[in-house]
Amino acid sequence: MASATQVRTYLAYWFQLGKKLMWRNGEVELSPQPVIDRDRFSSEFEACWQKIMSISGKDCYLEGSRETIEELLSPAWDIDECARCAMPVPMIEIGTQPLDCACSDLDNWPNLEIPAPRSPVNNYVQLNKIKSRLKTN
Repeated sequence: MASATQVRTYLAYWFQLGKKLMWRNGEVELSPQPVIDRDRFSSEFEACWQKIMSISGKDCYLEGSRETIEELLSPAWDIDECARCAMPVPMIEIGTQPLDCACSDLDNWPNLEIPAPRSPVNNYVQLNKIKSRLKTN
């Protein structure tokens, strides 16, 4: 079962590649930019996530996919890596897995020459981890 955190990260990664969230059968498109603000998700992304959660993900889905956010938050789905591009993709727990990935309509993806989408990084925490490793060595 995909957790809300996994679904949130899934959306954040795809928003970084320019994908949109389709809502109300495509009547409304949401694409918060920027997605990351230093060591956290941006206020624009957080507002988008709150809007999604306020409707429990009903009638909204990532551009290029068929699964609604509501479905992804159900026990039937999990989030795993795409074998082609290593981006997070929905995987059905039981049943027939769709063959396509949200990357299938991106002509320039995967592109190893540009930075891959990522989660926010807390520099202070990362530097402390490096400091700890240096002390032990």
